[in-house]
Formats: sequence, structure tokens, C-alpha cells
Amino acid sequence: MFVHIDIDSFFISAERVKNPKLLNIPAAVGSRSNLEIFSKNRANIKLLNINSGAFVTPVFHNDFKRTFENYFVDNIDGKRKIRGIITTASYEARECGVKTGMAIAKALTLCPNMVVVPSNYTLYHKLSKAIYIELKREIPLIEQYSIDEFFGKLDGWVLDNKAFDFAKYIQKKIYKKFKIPVSIGIAESKYIAKLATNFAKPNGVYLVEDQQEFISDIPIKEFPGIGKNLTKRLNSYGIKTLKDICSSKELLYRWKLPGIELYNRVCRGGGDIKPKEPKKSIGLGRTFDAIYDYSEIKRRVVIMARHIAYMVKRADVNPLRYELKINFDDGSKAKDAVSTNRLFSEQLLKKSLIYILNNIWCENRGVIKLRVSVYNFQKVNKTTLSLLNYKNDIKQKELDKAVTNLRNRFGLDILKSGSEIFIDYSKVIYKDKTL
Repeated sequence: MFVHIDIDSFFISAERVKNPKLLNIPAAVGSRSNLEIFSKNRANIKLLNINSGAFVTPVFHNDFKRTFENYFVDNIDGKRKIRGIITTASYEARECGVKTGMAIAKALTLCPNMVVVPSNYTLYHKLSKAIYIELKREIPLIEQYSIDEFFGKLDGWVLDNKAFDFAKYIQKKIYKKFKIPVSIGIAESKYIAKLATNFAKPNGVYLVEDQQEFISDIPIKEFPGIGKNLTKRLNSYGIKTLKDICSSKELLYRWKLPGIELYNRVCRGGGDIKPKEPKKSIGLGRTFDAIYDYSEIKRRVVIMARHIAYMVKRADVNPLRYELKINFDDGSKAKDAVSTNRLFSEQLLKKSLIYILNNIWCENRGVIKLRVSVYNFQKVNKTTLSLLNYKNDIKQKELDKAVTNLRNRFGLDILKSGSEIFIDYSKVIYKDKTL
């Protein structure tokens, strides 16, 4: 048997532990794109990366004290404008129509009495880690799936006919120790247990006794991993429910590995516990008001590269491909990537990203979002590194190590490289996209 443990309205539940006045009222946690990394003043930014789930991202933070007014409210030309989106809403707020991803300004028109709290990801990460450790004491095979979700495998540990009682015990223990409500789904397969949790919310336990009967009417879009494009493709073959997937084995097997994996996950209980899955990529994105100035966009790309480089060093990986994505204010997008067979360094990443930026920059279009990603890690893909640049790359790696140690102690912006200040990479030219 598998269990899926989902913390109910996690962020607002965590805030309620800190501030009981938020209990039993419409309340929500909101956030907005963290633009402090672009500040020209020192912000003493640090990285928190203590959780290892497949959908848990590291968080950059500092000790800045946030309030509704100084975090969500901008005063532009004397006008008060509320920014940000809802990340988690209490069930009382949801009854007013408030949803995750909704603009805070709109949410407050639907629920004027709702209290919106600025997000505190440091608190959420630390609490999530503490809950994981507690679950690990009770379930040896445990996987953190996201910051508020965990999978556990009970085989060889808890008898099937005791699974429901065990889940109730876990639920009560978590609430007693952390004052955090959780919902738990139980099923013979991993991802069906996750579906079952939807029937347990809020603060309940749901056991799937007959898996085929349970999935018979569940739309395919509800299943983890089936996105819009796959839903559209399946619908074109008349596949609407999870039961239809189990009746379409021949078709899905013709799709080779993706189809076979989908069939097995839905119909054969595919999926096992992954205590710690290795990272496949490291990325960072930021959204902001439209910027038309190339020099400012270049500055922001270089700053994001510094943060990515820090995460790469902390993860101890050697990415061989660097990617930059840009969203423009007219709805268009642009992206490109370069490959390398060199040792990673902050300097190389910055040069590479400026090269990409020069290739995809569009005049007279405002940039509203930047995303930098690195992937194709050398530890996973055994690749021979370039001997031509190896000696210089080793020196740069040692310099990066010293810089990383300083940033570990004093924050990411204690030391900024010269490339953020005066080196103009806009004139750098390469013969191809392999660096």
C-alpha cells in the first residue's frame, strides 16, 4: 500500500501556527516576484535549500521584514496599486471564490475581509523539513514530492488491513506536534493514492478499496503528469477517463515508452518511492514590469547568472548546456541555448548568457520575464571536457570556490564580479553555439 500525505493549505496553515488570530477567518498567503536580487544596494540575500522533493525549489531570502503595505503596495504617481498573487488561500477564503494564482487585488474584491499575509518561504521550508523528519520516523520509505506533499510505502511495514488506522495515527501525530492539518490518500499504487487525497480533503483520510471502480469516472486531466497537450491527444482517441486508459493498452503501447509508462502508472500501479531524486536542471526566473532598455536587461541577466552559479556550486554539478528565455510584453517569447564541454564557472555562464541575449534580443519590445536554466550535468552524461581551456578553467574553478565560501558566510551579494559592473559582453562574438 502507498500513502500520499498532503498538508492542507500549507502556507496559510503555517502562518496560523505563528499567528492564531488567522484561525477560522478568510486568510491567504500572497507573493510577488522577488526583485530584491536586482537591487543596486546590498540586500544580504542567502539561499535556503534544505528539502529535496521533485517539485521543491530552493528559495532566496533575507531578513527584510515584510508587511502588506511594504510588500504588496506600490505607490505610482500618487496612486496606490496592490501587486502580487494568491499562493495559498484558507478554505474560508475559497468559499468566497478566492483561488491560487489569482491577483490579490481581485481576491480582495471578492473577499474584502480577507487577511493577506506576505509569504515567508524560510518558515515553510523549515517546517516542511521538520514534518519530513517526523514522517521518516514512522515510514522508512518516504519521498518528499513537493514542499507540502509526501509519498510513503507501507509494504513490509504496515499490514494492508491496518493502513487506514495507521494513516489516522499519522494524521493525529502531525497535528499534535506541529498544529498542521494533513489529508491522506491510501491506495495500492502511488499516483492513485495521490488522487485519493482529493477525496480526503480537508483534514481527512480516504482509502481506495477497489482501484478499478475508483478510477472509472475520474477525468484523465486529474491524473498527475497528464497535462493539457496530452489530454488533448488522448481525447482525440476518445479517451476521457482513467478507465478509458486501462482499456487502451494496445494504443498506448504503440506510443512506445511514454505511452507504456502512462498505462503502467494508471493501470498497473507503476511508480515507486524515490527517497532522493538527483537534480536534472537548475533554474531561476523573474517577472517584472516591462523594460525596454537593453543595458538593464543585460545587467539583470548577469545578476541571475550569479545566483545560478551559486546554486550550481552548492549542488556540486557541472552543467554542459545553458539556456535563456525571454517573455515580451506583446505576448511573444524567445529562447536559445548554448552547449559547452568545459568546466563550469560563473564567468563562462555570464559570457554564454550575454551571447544568447544578443542573439534573441528584440528592439522596441518590453521584456517582462527572464528565465535562466542550466542542465545536462556532466556527472550524469559522461563527457570528455575540453583540454584546450582546462588549465584556465581549473583556475577559474578555484576562484569560484573562494567566492562561494564568502557568499556562504555573508550573502550572495557580498561580492559581485566585475562583469556586473563594467565588462561589456555585448561585443563578444562566437563562431557557433558550442563554447
